[in-house]
Amino acid sequence: MGWRARLLLMDGLLPVVDERGRLAWGSLADADTEAELVFFGLDDGRPCFAAVPGRGDASPRMANPALWAAMAALPADDLALYGGARSLCDWHARHRFCANCGGATGLAKGGWQRDCQQCGAQHFPRTDAVGITLVEHVDGRLMLGRGKGWPEGRFSALAGFVEPGESIEEAVAREVLEESGVRVRDVRYVASQPWPFPSQLMIGCHAIADDDALTVDTSELAELAWFTRAEVAAAMAGEPGARFAKPIDQAIASHLLRWWLAR
Repeated sequence: MGWRARLLLMDGLLPVVDERGRLAWGSLADADTEAELVFFGLDDGRPCFAAVPGRGDASPRMANPALWAAMAALPADDLALYGGARSLCDWHARHRFCANCGGATGLAKGGWQRDCQQCGAQHFPRTDAVGITLVEHVDGRLMLGRGKGWPEGRFSALAGFVEPGESIEEAVAREVLEESGVRVRDVRYVASQPWPFPSQLMIGCHAIADDDALTVDTSELAELAWFTRAEVAAAMAGEPGARFAKPIDQAIASHLLRWWLAR
């Protein structure tokens, strides 16, 4: 007996949740008749699809409070599933034309490829590597920053894209130097996380700084400061009067801060 295919319900690229706070599902009949359908796996033998929206989302990640609220409320397994579907559908919505010749592209291999209908070029979903780093001063304080456009009091680890020709360690050292004016050493890998804004692989690292003089890159950051272990612990515990607000629990920055406190 075959299993009925399921469609992940989304409002554009926003997740739709049911009365239990879980991702909502429908059937393929719920999709727009002209929408491209992306296959992203089997769930207990049932094929699972998502519909590509009319437009992608190139807005800054902090520009959609509804999305952040939804992601913060989703269970971990639903968040992982939604993140993959969102990244893939967003890529399709923003790559309907060939970068080689400008011709129209069409979905191929169940949605894990797009082929140009004019020159035959094949295009594949991209994943952008981002180094996100806890910078620890030799005296035990931690450097955290607040990005431009972020809510007041919301601090996180410094992050930046890995550029062509760089190792992760080189990217971390360059990004920290550019944003803070501080040189770091002893960069080590901690953990990684896929992040659908729009399709990143966050590479969590830790590094040591000998100097604490900060030169803030105001084109990237609104604030930059050093925090003691007690201040970080208070923020992560959500204590009233904490010096900063912690990242959402689902973000790798939150995992990195918990890891640092537990060392």
